[in-house]
Amino acid sequence: MQKNNNYLVIMAGGIGSRFWPLSKTALPKQFLDILGTGRTLIQQTYDRFLPICPKENIIVVTNEQYIGLVAEQLPDLQPHQILGEPARRNTAPCIAYASFKIQSMNPEANIIVAPSDHLILKEENFLDLVKTALNFTAKRDALVTLGIKPSRPDTGYGYIQFTDDPSVNDPRIKKVKTFTEKPNLSLAKDFLVSGDFYWNSGIFIWSVSSILKAFDQHLAEVGDLFKEGASKYNTPEEKEFIDATYPVCSNISIDYGVMEKAKNVNVVLGDFGWSDLGTYGSLYTHLKQDKEGNAIIGKKALIYDSGNNIVNVPDDKLVVLVGVEDSIVVESDGVLMICKKTEEQKIKQVVNDLKISHPDTV
Repeated sequence: MQKNNNYLVIMAGGIGSRFWPLSKTALPKQFLDILGTGRTLIQQTYDRFLPICPKENIIVVTNEQYIGLVAEQLPDLQPHQILGEPARRNTAPCIAYASFKIQSMNPEANIIVAPSDHLILKEENFLDLVKTALNFTAKRDALVTLGIKPSRPDTGYGYIQFTDDPSVNDPRIKKVKTFTEKPNLSLAKDFLVSGDFYWNSGIFIWSVSSILKAFDQHLAEVGDLFKEGASKYNTPEEKEFIDATYPVCSNISIDYGVMEKAKNVNVVLGDFGWSDLGTYGSLYTHLKQDKEGNAIIGKKALIYDSGNNIVNVPDDKLVVLVGVEDSIVVESDGVLMICKKTEEQKIKQVVNDLKISHPDTV
């Protein structure tokens, strides 16, 4: 495995509506330091892969309105490494675009695809698994996803059922049997007990030749659109081609369009302190908490007879909680949200309503 054949595609086009009002269309969560570490989520993702991927081989795919934000937060990237999507079309078009661009630069490329907003606590373990996957995909036609050992019967994640692959000696590399999207609680509990289901991390590894072959076989309607621009990638004609292609492209995920259909899918099993940080609840579990279970970001918070809350306010704002339990309290840009943790699934609906009634707040 040659290091200079390793490429990273960071997917950074989402708007993170479940983290409203911190995350807004103008400044989504991947560009925020929601963990209070001093680095935003996209910066942490970029930093994480530098030991195995040279910075000149890192591509960020984002909505074109965020190109400036990416350039500001990742100043080592050159303009051609930041790909602007003119429309939101889910992960399959994003991956097709990046893959064809990378192929035009290096047909031998081995690619890691990672979301920009995930948390990984055990980074050495994680990089070891990624290296294992890169070695595997460099030698065979395989599509690999990273699977995480589930710690609870979570209904918010997709699950991968695996079985032994007799052609592989490494016990961490398994054959994917089925994908299951967000099961109900009863099924999630059964998955946990069975032991042969892992969470689907949404982090993929494959050679550029393997993923483009998979598009040909399983999602030609998308692959063929981007293939038409083969002579235009990394030329002045690329942007015009992409601007014309995206509006006519299907809105479809790589999971549904390719991974669930392909027969050559493997999973590398691991436990590396992963969270997709999809909700305030998932964020809460990774923040430092006081003895009453309050996780507080902000310098002026007074808490009385209150517990198990997540509080995020600017340093110049004073918040006082009295007798508040199990709640989310967030203030950002003049918007205050107070929500029971058990009701946080309704935040996305609130954002949809606000797009009509108060569009300037989202």
